[in-house]
Amino acid sequence: MSQPEPSSPVFFVLGATHHQAPIAVREKLALSADAVDGLHLDFAGLNGLKEFVVLNTCNRTEFYGVANHHEIVANLQSVFCQRQAFPESEFAKIQLQLNGISAIQHLLEVASGLDSQLLGENEIFGQVKGAYARAQAKRSTGPVLNRVFQKAFQAAKHVRSQTAISSGQVSVANVAVDLAQTIFGALDSTRILLLGAGDIGEKTAKAFQSRGAASLTVSSRRIEHAMELAKTLDATALPFENRDSHLANYDIVVCSTAAPGCVVNVSAVKEAMKKRTARPLFLIDLALPRDVEADVAKLQNVYVYNLDDLAKIADENRSAREAEIEKCRQILSEKADALWRHVGDHAAQVHRPSAPPAPVENKTGNPA
Repeated sequence: MSQPEPSSPVFFVLGATHHQAPIAVREKLALSADAVDGLHLDFAGLNGLKEFVVLNTCNRTEFYGVANHHEIVANLQSVFCQRQAFPESEFAKIQLQLNGISAIQHLLEVASGLDSQLLGENEIFGQVKGAYARAQAKRSTGPVLNRVFQKAFQAAKHVRSQTAISSGQVSVANVAVDLAQTIFGALDSTRILLLGAGDIGEKTAKAFQSRGAASLTVSSRRIEHAMELAKTLDATALPFENRDSHLANYDIVVCSTAAPGCVVNVSAVKEAMKKRTARPLFLIDLALPRDVEADVAKLQNVYVYNLDDLAKIADENRSAREAEIEKCRQILSEKADALWRHVGDHAAQVHRPSAPPAPVENKTGNPA
């Protein structure tokens, strides 16, 4: 399948993912909710950028779009790097940039969980849908991205139902609970503190409860959120400002806040460990940027695992799904090819104002 000429409208994806960017870099590129809104305004002001979607997760910051020509993509990169105060020369070393059918194939693999750090995980599907919904609400999508994302969701559902790519327990939460059991054994007597009342924290808490954990405390920067989740989990709530003084009371601390910096530091953990005698402390850092100060991991009898650490453990146990990768890629490749045949022509017709309407041609083949 031929790619568009440099002067033709281009469908693209630009960004950075876990494949090339370690967590220390990804947290510098990660966007807060306010930053996503600001970036939307910045991108909307780029002349020649016709459509775009911002996908921002713990493992990837990606921009899908339709531009009049390739120079617009370079301008978009400059705007993003400037907003994040990240050198473009460094971004160039880790960037993902694909065009045309390759970009479509990538989106289909992302939505299907095939490109995830935890192969086959389910959370990414909802994250992609959320990113698309936000872009729609801000009116930054159009006929091309609407078609591509809707077909991506259909393809992802098809792959998950027709292959075993999501078989087994594929989530950060389950990996974390498995790891806790290797440290403490039975979890029924462990005390767990959940810092952050968001979706990933709630899923992790429920995973612990499903394995027998009974003592759970929720703490959030907004006490009303902590109390609401605590009620759902039949747990107790702790004011966020009291977390350091109560840290010694807990065996496992699950950190998943949206704070811009660390919320668990070395001095607090040192003080807590003085009161814990020989009992270990397990810190699960699911946040990006990270919640736990890096040097905490150097303390004796303290175990700290972040997203990349948990992904490495999960990677060792993915053999059951490994055999499904080629099957999935073949399915998605066929769908990407059919979809590109439609949107490649459509992008040129819709987003080239000076061009006369292209003649209608009959297309054959299965729908994307």
